[in-house]
Amino acid sequence: MSKVRRAFGLIRWSSLAIVPLLGACSGADGSTPPPDVGGTSGLGGGAAIGGTTSAGSVSTGGVATTGGNKSSGGAATATGGVIGAGGSLNTGGVVATGGTKANGGTAATGGVAATGGAVATGGSKAGGGTPATGGTTTSATGGTKATGGTSAATGGVKATGGAPATGGAKATGGAPATGGAPATGGTTATSSCSVPPAAPALVGWGTGTTGGGSLTPVVVTTLSALNSQASGSTARVILVQGPVTITGNVTVGSNKTIVGTCGAIIHGHVEINSVSNVILRNITVQGNNCTDSPSDCSSGADAISVLHQTSQVWIDHCDIYDGSDGNLDITNGADLVTVSWSKFHYTGRTDPANSYGHMFSNLVGGSDSNSSEDSGHLNVTWHHNWWATNVRERMPRVRFGKNHIFNNLYTASGDQSGVAAGVNCNMRVENNVFVGLANPIDLSNDNSASICQSIGNVFTNCTGSTSGVGTAFTPTYAYSLDATGGLQAAVQAGVGPQ
Repeated sequence: MSKVRRAFGLIRWSSLAIVPLLGACSGADGSTPPPDVGGTSGLGGGAAIGGTTSAGSVSTGGVATTGGNKSSGGAATATGGVIGAGGSLNTGGVVATGGTKANGGTAATGGVAATGGAVATGGSKAGGGTPATGGTTTSATGGTKATGGTSAATGGVKATGGAPATGGAKATGGAPATGGAPATGGTTATSSCSVPPAAPALVGWGTGTTGGGSLTPVVVTTLSALNSQASGSTARVILVQGPVTITGNVTVGSNKTIVGTCGAIIHGHVEINSVSNVILRNITVQGNNCTDSPSDCSSGADAISVLHQTSQVWIDHCDIYDGSDGNLDITNGADLVTVSWSKFHYTGRTDPANSYGHMFSNLVGGSDSNSSEDSGHLNVTWHHNWWATNVRERMPRVRFGKNHIFNNLYTASGDQSGVAAGVNCNMRVENNVFVGLANPIDLSNDNSASICQSIGNVFTNCTGSTSGVGTAFTPTYAYSLDATGGLQAAVQAGVGPQ
């Protein structure tokens, strides 16, 4: 048995990027006019015009004008209040000022007293409305604070209406409506996840797979509805609308796209058997974790099985874990499959038959003796996938087929073997990142016809074999290689349902 073992150089191509969305909100508040304007209210001294009746008093009233300048402090205004009956109007003005400070109708009620001050209309000239005009000015000035104290001129009762302005603070209370905005946010969340993200470009052996095409999706939330829509060969796009967990076995017919939204989970076994043209993406598939075969996990079901001459399959952006026998097995002459941007892992278990547990992820070709069915088939592309926690073997293990394994991430420490060559395989393993594996490239099960070429891979804190054997096939499809620098972060951020 002879082998040619060679490794080729590093190939660097393009990488991926992710774009976030942002939003913002704003508010405003008012201001208080300068006390000089209040001084203008000193034109209340204009009441001195009415006060023509007693020029001296008016002059003293002029002192009240000075008090008016201090009306911001209010105390001088109180002095103005001493001036006399006409001053009482100023006292009423104090009430207006008080009304301003009260921002609330108590003072405005005092303002009603200002209406009582209309008794000062007893100075009929004062009633001549000039003071009223002055009052209008005062109210307008104070009204600036009251936001429309012109009505306060009608007599502060409106200032009581101004109290609702304090109630207007309830508009701040209305801010909870902004708090309600999260509900709107909830709506947004629902609407955003209910529409699945656009699919990436399809690369590899699965190129040409269309599933249900661009048909209007059919929404399902139950096992019976999913199986009903997935059966037969009629083209359909099936939306598994989360958040929901559908428990049981799902059988998928030809020409189907099954896509999950909002965290949808299929808990059980998905079988893609003797059909063609199937897409499964953006969904979590949780296997039975040996509950269907407690004494021997290998006799249980895979999380996903692709088998018996099934062709044209694309599995993309899925989280696949805890399969009893395997997470995703491709066997019995299945062909033309691409597996991209998906995560494989186990939550842990104990298989009595094995001290390390039968946590084997991906088998391509089920038997060394099945060449009649498998030769010329089992062609699979694996790219931008992540083999993670507790995976022991088969990442993948390949028999017979041409498998292209590029830009993947391996962090499954405690493994028995990573990428594994089986009989008659032809594997091109390039630009992958292996971190902490005990046996990244396993050649212990190959034969003289097996090829497993290692090209441009990075091994960090790994032990065991990192060398390949032979010269692999050259893909007939177009593809771009990402550089290995930054690949780990990109894969960890991008795999699984989005």
